[in-house]
Amino acid sequence: MIFRQLFDSVSSTYTYLLADPTSHEAVLVDPVFEHHERDSALLRELDLKLAYTLDTHVHADHVSGAWLMKHKLGSKIVLSGRYGADNVDMGIDHGDAVRFGDYVVTARATPGHTAGCLSYVSGDESIVFTGDALLIRGAGRTDFQGGDGATLYRSIKEQIFTLPDACLVYPAHDYDGRTVSSVGEEKRHNPRIGGSAREQDFVGFMNSLGLAHPKKIAVAVPANMRCGEPEAEIDEAVASWGPVTLSYAAIHQIDPEWVLDHRDAVHLLDVRKAHELQDVTGQIEGVQLLPLDELRERLDEVPRDKPVVAVCHAGSRSAQATRILRGAGVEAANLVGGMVRWNELSFPVVRADES
Repeated sequence: MIFRQLFDSVSSTYTYLLADPTSHEAVLVDPVFEHHERDSALLRELDLKLAYTLDTHVHADHVSGAWLMKHKLGSKIVLSGRYGADNVDMGIDHGDAVRFGDYVVTARATPGHTAGCLSYVSGDESIVFTGDALLIRGAGRTDFQGGDGATLYRSIKEQIFTLPDACLVYPAHDYDGRTVSSVGEEKRHNPRIGGSAREQDFVGFMNSLGLAHPKKIAVAVPANMRCGEPEAEIDEAVASWGPVTLSYAAIHQIDPEWVLDHRDAVHLLDVRKAHELQDVTGQIEGVQLLPLDELRERLDEVPRDKPVVAVCHAGSRSAQATRILRGAGVEAANLVGGMVRWNELSFPVVRADES
């Protein structure tokens, strides 16, 4: 199974990508609205089709990316039916399964942090996504959204701690840089519920946390009762001047086919060394030459009247040039694949022996 753990540094939220390498079907667990472009780029680069988004619960500290993923990629939204939230395609409960290719995750009801919390367990019980029920050396707060310490204690003991000790625990959050634990570790070392902790011990611990409410709770909870659907229309374009996409490496990029058809609408900047323009890939007619190692000192030579498309041999140096240009306030994007891809498409070039 393809597996990736992604992170939002603002809310300390983990998003998890799972996919079947054969069918290319994928699911995202706990997507974050602001990371739609990042997650979409990863799906695109790994050649995956997003079938479902699975939220472990209605979050209070960030807005879910479920609605936006459905809107842009056609995925179905999965959430506990106990919430009665809008836009849900599969309102699931304890024991329900979500399949993607030859793989499956099964929901276990683990209320207590909120009344509708679910944990998702892989088919072979080797992985559990615990949301905010069980955290690494901790547990989700129980002081709002229908939370209840005694309920959470039973959820963890009966639904998570009954999994194999080797089962890996992946929570929805961690605030100290920890990425994974295991059921066995948490049974032994979790200071809130591990060891010989009784229900009254756990409840007493949770009732004394004294935490401030999440900063985004007033916005996040109502939005997540719509699965992240915004109240107003959103600007969906990465750039207004063309079909620019954001890669998983956070590089603004544009396809050569569009550039060829809109050559007069952009300024082409080749960041190779002058001698490289003599190689077999040639250059695009009318391109400006400005080597990458000179770009920062010569930014004032780059025209600002059109968006800039950076070019190099294969798209790596021009990716860095794009970062530099955008950092200087220039509308810019990287030519995907550089001159190698341009030649593969048999697009027109000027070579040294033709000039």
